[in-house]
Amino acid sequence: MRVLLADDQPTLRSAVRLLLEQEPDVNIVREVADTETLLAIAAETHPDLVLLDWELPGLTSTSAARAVLNALYTSCPNLHVIVFSGRPEAGRNAMAAGASIFVSKADPPEHLLAALRSAKGDRSR
Repeated sequence: MRVLLADDQPTLRSAVRLLLEQEPDVNIVREVADTETLLAIAAETHPDLVLLDWELPGLTSTSAARAVLNALYTSCPNLHVIVFSGRPEAGRNAMAAGASIFVSKADPPEHLLAALRSAKGDRSR
């Protein structure tokens, strides 16, 4: 599974990368820190999954997030998007904007891994 990691915090990206690299068949194709770069790199690399920080610069509202997610799904039709946030209450808006799965950054790492495995399982169907 080809994963594009989108978060503006380098320390968090590094920690998530280390976690995800322990999973078999997971390849982090790139890391990005803003929505403009996210859209360009997704169109270039065609990832299977985007792990998207809900507070990524450029996601200023649910409607802006919906537009970004629509653009991602247009350029990568079989894409899964896992939105994650330090604000658990953002889950409802993330799902309404079109996220495949929402994970709180406050959750144990196993929750993120379970979401990743769920997305991987969906791809094999």
